[in-house]
Amino acid sequence: MESEATFVAPEGVYTVIEEHKPSVLQTHAAATSPLSFPTRVSVITVKYPVKDKDKGGGGQSLAQLLGGNNYSKKDKEKTKEKEKEKEDGTSLSSNDTPPDEQQDDYTAPASPTAHHSHSSTAPANTIFSHHAQNSSSAGKNKKPMTPVKWSKPRSNMKTTNSTFITRTQHAEGFPRSLKDRDGDVTFFFYNQVKTVLWVEAGAKAKEPLSRTMFSAYPTCHSINQFTASPEHLDIIIGFHTGDLIWLDPISSRYHRLNKGGCVTSSACTAVRWVPASASLFLVSHADGTIVVYDRDHEDGTFVPQEPIGTGGIGGDKWDPIDSIFVTMPPWHPAARHGDTDVSDKSDKSIRNPVSHWRVAPKGKAVVDFVFSPDVKYVGAISEDGCLRVIDALAEQLVDCYSSYFGAFTCIAWSPDGRFILTGGQDDLLTIFSPWEQRVVARCQGHSSFVSCVSFDETRCDGRTYRFGSVGEDNKLILWDFSSGALHRPKNHLHSHSHRQSLIGTYSNTSLAFRSRSSGGDDYDLTHSQRYHPAPSRNEVAVVQPVLIKNPLPTAIAFLPKHLLTSTKNGVVKLWVRPLSFKAAGANNRAGR
Repeated sequence: MESEATFVAPEGVYTVIEEHKPSVLQTHAAATSPLSFPTRVSVITVKYPVKDKDKGGGGQSLAQLLGGNNYSKKDKEKTKEKEKEKEDGTSLSSNDTPPDEQQDDYTAPASPTAHHSHSSTAPANTIFSHHAQNSSSAGKNKKPMTPVKWSKPRSNMKTTNSTFITRTQHAEGFPRSLKDRDGDVTFFFYNQVKTVLWVEAGAKAKEPLSRTMFSAYPTCHSINQFTASPEHLDIIIGFHTGDLIWLDPISSRYHRLNKGGCVTSSACTAVRWVPASASLFLVSHADGTIVVYDRDHEDGTFVPQEPIGTGGIGGDKWDPIDSIFVTMPPWHPAARHGDTDVSDKSDKSIRNPVSHWRVAPKGKAVVDFVFSPDVKYVGAISEDGCLRVIDALAEQLVDCYSSYFGAFTCIAWSPDGRFILTGGQDDLLTIFSPWEQRVVARCQGHSSFVSCVSFDETRCDGRTYRFGSVGEDNKLILWDFSSGALHRPKNHLHSHSHRQSLIGTYSNTSLAFRSRSSGGDDYDLTHSQRYHPAPSRNEVAVVQPVLIKNPLPTAIAFLPKHLLTSTKNGVVKLWVRPLSFKAAGANNRAGR
């Protein structure tokens, strides 16, 4: 039954329903290009207003013939009442909110102040402190009930004389055709050579909604899930020159940041919007740094300091496995003793960057990074073979984990925040528990570098976790992991555990530290070692694959109803997936 367009997993059959291939010109450009950057895909699901399908006549449905039309009239009356309340300024309570509006398919994690009870209190003067106060009232990444008019980029792509954007092409009828959409619509953006394409998933259109061509190579991009709406999309695109473009493809407007590499000329390796923030985003670079930007502010005059350990200025020698080196611009909240609100667009003295972190030694690129679900931590991987867990609020390194061999190449954080998953040049997937400060398991199945890892949120229930991986061996592998079913190695407790780490946020310390401190010694955890060497193979449990498929992908992403894969040269496939556990349970309950 399996072929290039299908494969069978334990839960059912995955089938390709849509495929996007590069054009002849794009293929030729890729073959003759002096530089090569893999295709990356960013996905967003936008909720369009549900249209009244009863308008326009037509035959009655079976439900209407059986009396269902009476209920639909009642529902319409309730909807009209709620709309009238909105017009009158009366807000809806959470109980009045329809289930579909209470949580999006792509819900961002909680705001920085909405941690779990074990999280430590955030310092007052941080880059996220004002954002945390403003977003805490919104709950766990709920979009505002009343429409918010987000700011838009300043420049119009249709009238610009910039040489950085060389050409823009739109589908016929754009953007009026977008108004015909109904319900949940999934879009994805992906890069091919010097072009970024915008496609509607499932539309089976011959041409993308738009093609935007640049003079530089796009290397990464990210869509703001918090501000997305039928009228507005915020996308940040990073380039090999270090430049950044804030793009709204619906209004065809853009704004250029780090223009000409004025902040850093190092290539962008990854970009992420801060979840539940309308303006803040982070960018990692090939020079080993992560830079915090605000889309609403202009670039400032900024020269980052370099620690003495990398040939720059400073006091004590910098140890990259024990700390990150933070350069605070003059407009940083801490530099102004908390008087600066980086989200204040009217304050012209605030510039970019918001903050500058040297994470890895110079010359060792930060390959990728990801936020924890509570937005308090950032997990970053770099070419020096380290996974670093950073407290984004305090701008401090919490823990540093070494790879088994070579560099880490990809990273994902589990939906519940319990585990960090990495892939690397050692052909392994490694599962870390940052709360327990240890490697939980390794996954063996690839025979070459792992290119991408992703959790399937619909099949992660807190006990069992489904995730997928693709590698340079052209394999797509699905994995099922259950921490309770793993054998915990007897010698998992090491003497390295007396340090400040995530375990400290539980108001507990490790067994090793408690045994030492009971002897009367006073340890300063804030200056102790944070480095965790990689355990040997016989100390760590091994997870075996659930399924191995050879469809030649280099990236993978799980969507609510689909699986998305892409190859290095820009072939994007959309696979329809079997009915998920959650969807099946909902249907069973509805059938009763």
